[in-house]
Amino acid sequence: MVKQYGNVYLIAGIAIIGGGLFGFDISSMSAIIAGQGYLCYFNQGSGTCTGPASSTQGGITASMAGGSWLASLCSGFVSDAFGRKKAIMLGALIWVVGCIIVSASQNIAMLIVGRVINGFCVGICSAQVPVYISELAPPTKRGRLVGAQQWAITWGILIMFYISYGCSFINGPAAFRVPWALQMIPAIILFFGMMILPESPRWLASKDRWEECEAVLVLVHGHGDPDSPWVAREFREIKEWLEIERQSKQISYLTLFTPRYINRTHIGLFTQIWSQLTGMNVMMYYITYVFTMAGLTGNTLLVSSSIQYVINVFMTIPALIWIDRVGRRPTLLVGSTLMAIWLFVNAAVLAAKGVYVPNGIGGIKEARIRVTGSASKAVIACSYLFVASYAPTWGPVSWIYPPELFPNQLRGKANAFTTSGNWAFNFALGYFVPPAFENITWRTYIIFGVFCVAMTIHVFFMFPETGGKPLEEVNAMFEDPNGPRYIGTPAWKTKNYYSTSARMEQGEGLEKQIHDDHDETVVQNESV
Repeated sequence: MVKQYGNVYLIAGIAIIGGGLFGFDISSMSAIIAGQGYLCYFNQGSGTCTGPASSTQGGITASMAGGSWLASLCSGFVSDAFGRKKAIMLGALIWVVGCIIVSASQNIAMLIVGRVINGFCVGICSAQVPVYISELAPPTKRGRLVGAQQWAITWGILIMFYISYGCSFINGPAAFRVPWALQMIPAIILFFGMMILPESPRWLASKDRWEECEAVLVLVHGHGDPDSPWVAREFREIKEWLEIERQSKQISYLTLFTPRYINRTHIGLFTQIWSQLTGMNVMMYYITYVFTMAGLTGNTLLVSSSIQYVINVFMTIPALIWIDRVGRRPTLLVGSTLMAIWLFVNAAVLAAKGVYVPNGIGGIKEARIRVTGSASKAVIACSYLFVASYAPTWGPVSWIYPPELFPNQLRGKANAFTTSGNWAFNFALGYFVPPAFENITWRTYIIFGVFCVAMTIHVFFMFPETGGKPLEEVNAMFEDPNGPRYIGTPAWKTKNYYSTSARMEQGEGLEKQIHDDHDETVVQNESV
C-alpha cells in the first residue's frame, strides 16, 4: 500500500495541477493562433496563410469548453461513485489521450476532437478539485487552498505561453505540435501524485467507511494525534449532518432545484457564470487580437501579451494570503467594480481614437480598429489593469465559493452543476468573441462592462459570506433554525468567522462564539 501524506499544502499543491491543465490550454491557443505555422497548416482563406475563418476559430477554441461542460456534469456521478481522488486521476488519463490527438492533428476536425477530449479532463478536474480540497482543508485555510487552483491556472497559462513562444521560432507544423504534446507532462505528474494523497473524509463518511474517514481526519487535521479535539469535533459534525442529510429523499441533480436548495444553486451557478462574463478568459484567449489593434506586431506582440500572464500569476498571490481574512463578498464586489471601469475605458478609447480598418490589421481580420500613440498605451494599460483586478478577486473566489454552499452528499453533484455553467458560458464566449471583434469591434467591451455592473449588484444583494466557517456551519447557515442562519438575514449583514475559526483550531469555542453572534443579530433585528 502506498504511504499517504496529510500536509494540506502538499495535498493542494498536487491536486491543483488539474487546474494548471486548463491554464495550459488557454495560452497554448492564444500564443499559437497568431503563428505562421498554425495559420498556414489550418488555412481556410483565399490567401496563403490566413488561418481558419473567424467562426471556425471560435469553434476550435470553444470545443474544449464544450467537452468541459459535458464532463463537468458527468463528474458528479463519477466523483460520488468512485471518490474525489479517483475522479481527478481519471481526468489526468483523459488529458493525455486528448494531447496525443491534438498534437497529431492532420486537419481541423481532428484538432476539434482532441480538444473536446481535453475538455473532458478539464471539466472533471475543475469541478472536483475544489470539492476535494474543500472537504480536506481546515476552515481558516480553505479559501487559500481552494483558491490555489486559480493560481495553478495562472502558472499553467504563463508556462505554456513561453513554451509556445519558444516553439514559434520553429518552422512548420512543429511550431504547434511540440507545445501541444508537452502538455501531457503535468497530467502524468498529477496522476502519480494523487496516489500518495488521502481520499476525502466526507466522501468516505458518505460510504459508511467511518474508520477510514477518522484516519484521514487524524492524518490531515490531527497531525497524527487521534486524541485531537479538532478531529473529534469535525468527526462528530460530519456524522450529525450526514444523518440529517440521509433523512431527505435520494440525491440527484433535481435535488438542486427543490425549495431547500434552489437559493444555494442559483448563487453557486451564477458565481461561475459571472466569472466568465467578466470577459477574463476572452482576454486570455484573444489578447493577441487586442494588442494587434494597439499596434504591436511580431515578437513585441507576443512578449507584451505575456506580461499580462505574469501579472495574472503574481496578482493572484494576495488572494491566497488574505482571502480567508477579507472574506468572499468584499473580494467579489471590489473585483467586478474595478473590471467594469477598465472595460468602459477601453471601449471609450477605441471608439474615440480608433481608426477602422475594413480588412483587418496584418491579415488578422478580427483586429479591425487601429489605435496609436497615447491611445495605444491606454488600451494596453487598461488590459493589464483588468487582469490585475480579476486575478485576486473573481479568479480564485469563483472556485472557492460554490463548493462551500452545499452539504456533503450533494457537494459533488452541486459543484459539477455550477461548474458546468462556467463551461457553458466559456464555450459560448469562445465562439462569440472572434466574430464580435470582427463585426461590433469596440462595443464588445461595452457588453462585458455591463455584465460587470450587473454582477456587482447581484453579489451585494444575494451572496452571503461563507468565510471562516466549517462546511457544516455553512450548511447550518441555510438550514438550522437554531444556528447562524442566512435565511431572514440580508446577505450584506452576514459575517466572516475567520477569527473564531482560528481560535477553535487552537482549542477555543467556535460554536459558542457563532451562536452568540447570531443571538446578538437577532436581538438587534427585533429591536429594529
